[in-house]
Amino acid sequence: MKDLKMEDLVSFCKTYGFIFPGSEIYGGFANTWDFGPLGVELKNNIKRAWWKRFVQEDKNTYGIDAAILMNPTTWKASGHIDSFSDPKMDCKKCKQRFRADNLIEDFSNGEVKAEGMTNEEMEKYISDNHIKCPKCGGFDWTPIKQFKLMFETSRGTVEGDKDTVYLRPETCQGEYVNFLNVQRSQRAKIPFAIAQIGKSFRNEITPGNFLFRTIEFEQMELQKFCKDSDSMDFYNDYKERALKFVEDIGLKEENLRFHDHEKLAHYAKCACDIEYKFPIGWQELNGIHHRGTWDLSRHQEFSGQKLEYLDPETNEKYTPTVIEYSIGADRLTLAILCEAYEEEQLENDTRIVMHLNGNLAPYKVAILPLIKKNHSEKANELFDMLSKDFMCSYDESGSIGKRYRRQDAIGTPFCITVDEETLTNDTVTIRDRDTMKQEVVKVKDLKKYIEKGLNK
Repeated sequence: MKDLKMEDLVSFCKTYGFIFPGSEIYGGFANTWDFGPLGVELKNNIKRAWWKRFVQEDKNTYGIDAAILMNPTTWKASGHIDSFSDPKMDCKKCKQRFRADNLIEDFSNGEVKAEGMTNEEMEKYISDNHIKCPKCGGFDWTPIKQFKLMFETSRGTVEGDKDTVYLRPETCQGEYVNFLNVQRSQRAKIPFAIAQIGKSFRNEITPGNFLFRTIEFEQMELQKFCKDSDSMDFYNDYKERALKFVEDIGLKEENLRFHDHEKLAHYAKCACDIEYKFPIGWQELNGIHHRGTWDLSRHQEFSGQKLEYLDPETNEKYTPTVIEYSIGADRLTLAILCEAYEEEQLENDTRIVMHLNGNLAPYKVAILPLIKKNHSEKANELFDMLSKDFMCSYDESGSIGKRYRRQDAIGTPFCITVDEETLTNDTVTIRDRDTMKQEVVKVKDLKKYIEKGLNK
């Protein structure tokens, strides 16, 4: 990732089919992105890895997929209708709108955190440091005002007789309103968690920096329901588990750090982000929050339904405390791309290589017939055999060296070359992406060889 520029990564992702600008044939649509054939595989693999770690391997976590459109009272109870907004400033010269806190954090390369500042303190910092408009370079700002972040739409078929509904700005409310449904249907005992992966939408003032901040994004998150006396143990446990997960899938320790929130919501006991060193500086990757009993208590108040837990051993009734762990699938995909990208200088050449974790790589294996007219039939047989277990790429175009380079660039861990030895001895040459070393392997042993290599 050394000296990687975001604009270079954007170009790379488009060229190789990871990510395309949204609605590009119509001139695009600002800060929307479409995941291409490789990008959708990469993001799906990330989501599967998260789900496996935090749901499949945890007997006390239950998955759901809640509706995007919810009863509007949900957002009154959560506080979003009344207070979900960002501090905005407009450049009087070019009329562009920006988040004041982002201006400060971008100017300071993430060293100054604006989350604890009042509007007046942010205005003073911007003035004292003469922070200019990123668009036109002007220095003529409007005062800070609050900008509502929820997208509104309407439900109804008769004009003038419609109800306002909202695209959800976060997925967690679906876990809170289903607390009793999950607890009763699964006979779950405290402590237990509810997890989901789903889309959220925010009318951001200044989305940008590729996938880092967009108006439509996907979240992977869970809510741990527990006794308050145990809550700090779970909070610290999820901090460590969250850090280990992102390290295990490929982010380096030196590019990660904890950041404790200075300013807390009135109901919160503590909150912490894991930050990643993106090309734009240190930025939030995921959050762990101690939310107390606020969420269930508010939904209980606004719905009139009791959201309490009856302890079967003590007969005690109480409102559980919530520990939240949330990470953006798109933002994590961006971090993985940044971490994996390398322009490697070889003896007589430079190659682009994506050092992706084998289980995240879009294609696990590329099957390459050495000579199309002689070896393609056997190569297609191998594709049919291996594609039942692995995502495979098939490439018969160009020299074998150029095909290796294409697979290196998209992060394919193994390239299998089908040649005369395959036809006569039932062996193939398999090449490792990272080391570029080649090994002769029996066709009957390929599946075990690949499985072992992906999990090394």
